[in-house]
Parts: sequence; C-alpha cells; structure tokens
Amino acid sequence: MSSLNLFRKVALAEGISYLLLLLIAMPLKYFANLPLAVKYVGWAHGLLFVLYIACLLMAWQERKWSFWKVVVLFIASLLPFVPFYVEKKLKQEEDLKTN
Repeated sequence: MSSLNLFRKVALAEGISYLLLLLIAMPLKYFANLPLAVKYVGWAHGLLFVLYIACLLMAWQERKWSFWKVVVLFIASLLPFVPFYVEKKLKQEEDLKTN
C-alpha cells in the first residue's frame, strides 16, 4: 500500500471522527449530560489526528510535495468536512499517477 493510499484512508477516518465528535459527542455531553461520549470519541479522534499527521509526512516524503501543499493539507485536517474533499482530490491524484 502506498503512503498516499494510506493517507487517503486515514484522512477519511479522521474526517468521520471529527464529525462524530462535533455533531454527536459534544451535544451528548452538553445536552444529555453524557461526558463519556466526548472522552472516548475525542480520544479516538486525537489518535486519528496524530496518524493523519504521520501519514501526511510519509506521503510528503514519498510524493515530493511542496511545503505549501503540506501546509494546506494540515490546515484541512482542522476544518470540518474538508478531509472528505482532501480524500477525493488525493484519489484523483492517485488515479492520474497510475494511468
């Protein structure tokens, strides 16, 4: 498995965990008094975020991306829904590379 393929999968998982944290766990904490939702989903999201950064660095090294592309991909991980766009664009990049 290439580092780009791994990065795409991690970006997708990280994006899903971020939305779960924001749209499910946080409301459960504040409106249903269930703070454990944030504890566990937050922990999983934090782990996936660290994995996202590690995979980003691996893909950067393998693909020889510019510094600014890496900065944009890092910032993308901080914004809800953007990791899904990143995954789609990286899929297109991978498809172009294989054809």
